[in-house]
Amino acid sequence: MTEPVPVIRKLEKALADDDFAWSLMLVGEDQTDKLATLTADLRGPYSKTGDGKQITSGFSYWGIGPTIAWANATNDPFYLVMKVGAESFLRHWRRVRPHVDKSGFHLVSLGVGTGVKDRTVLGDLRRHNPHMYYVPVDMSSEMLRMGTLEAVRGVRFPMSQVLPVQLDLSIADNMEELGQMLTRLVGTEPILFMLTGNTLANFGDDEDLLKIITAMLRPQDRLLLEVATTSRLDEEAAKSAADEYHQTRAFAEFVTSALRYNTDLTIDNDRLDFRGEVETDDALLVKIVWQNNSGAPIVMGLPDHTDVVLEPEDTILLYITRKYSTDRLKKLTAACGLTPVEHAHSGFRTRKQSTFGLDLLLLAPGGVETTPHTLADDIWST
Repeated sequence: MTEPVPVIRKLEKALADDDFAWSLMLVGEDQTDKLATLTADLRGPYSKTGDGKQITSGFSYWGIGPTIAWANATNDPFYLVMKVGAESFLRHWRRVRPHVDKSGFHLVSLGVGTGVKDRTVLGDLRRHNPHMYYVPVDMSSEMLRMGTLEAVRGVRFPMSQVLPVQLDLSIADNMEELGQMLTRLVGTEPILFMLTGNTLANFGDDEDLLKIITAMLRPQDRLLLEVATTSRLDEEAAKSAADEYHQTRAFAEFVTSALRYNTDLTIDNDRLDFRGEVETDDALLVKIVWQNNSGAPIVMGLPDHTDVVLEPEDTILLYITRKYSTDRLKKLTAACGLTPVEHAHSGFRTRKQSTFGLDLLLLAPGGVETTPHTLADDIWST
């Protein structure tokens, strides 16, 4: 009797000439556990400052409703971080690309988003490594499907070399398992990890997340990090950072979508508050909160069919983001043992000179030698 053929090999052949929009995915987590986590976070203590009840970063994109809302927000020309990111990424990538395009890298995208930036990188990397693998990773399976298809269709990347992975990036054990799986998949060949779209800034403990990611990197690997930046750290700049998100209705629809689809709370944008502050004297922090400004208690039904009473002035933290100073980026990379290799920067184009911008950083783990002209030469040195 012949040995059975593993199902994954037969499946690859079965789908090779099928025009139906199949998508394969490696699911790394029990989705009922994620729902329980979300429910517990919405039972947090009373707080007027957004430090009690909350929707943590990954859950903002979790589910088909938030995924569609996010896609709509990224197309809003008033959402400046996304607009500048889309316009500047190709130019930034061209500066970074010479450091990675001839070394046979595989691509692992952490937080796939719309897939547009992945598409750009995939097209270039594949010219030098036609057998490369593309591994998009996201907590939201719906986001994975949308972003992956956008990335591969644009450059005709073979689906047989794509492995979408559903996983929460913020859990250290998850990322450790992902790193081990990737090593078994590619051996000693190098991997380019991508964390773009200012995703790092959306986590409460951004340094902890960066350390979790850095722990996966081997000496031959690289990390492509995109962050929003600021050249000013004062209350006026913090208010401007908050106003930047307040001016787009599509972003408001996105940021409230997790509440809309996971609770029975009636969404009123007049209860949204966009708060900007200077964080630890080296970054601007923007917190978007829902606040009960009705003057009376509001009962909110949760996914497990229990209720939570939202007392007057109680808040639910919906989203956080940051704009980083050079000092903050220096501290983050130093704390994580990352060496700057290359850097590109674009400022926001407004009528008056803007203090805000976007930076794309190519980072290497440990004390890897860099080229003579590096990020440290540009802005890292003082």
